[in-house]
Amino acid sequence: MAEALSKTDDACKHEPGIFAPVIDRARCEGKADCVVICPYEVFELDILPPEDRKGLGALAKVKGFINGWKQSFAVNADACRACGLCVSACPEKAITLTRV
Repeated sequence: MAEALSKTDDACKHEPGIFAPVIDRARCEGKADCVVICPYEVFELDILPPEDRKGLGALAKVKGFINGWKQSFAVNADACRACGLCVSACPEKAITLTRV
């Protein structure tokens, strides 16, 4: 992990807490690419709670059901250094970085 951190230090130019990842629930399919690539352990895979599924469109509900409602969550968003690795790695383009 130390090697991964040293390789991303140049890309991660912001201090933690300035930017945070936002996950589009209608797009995320829980493939966990962001979990694997993030050097700061910002993401975790979990199940989308039923109350959060209600606002999704029909296609997103079908995809969610097929994927067992697994999605990524930014459980440690305050550690994000805005390197953008998660944005690039996400096959669904479900992650954006926003200023806190």
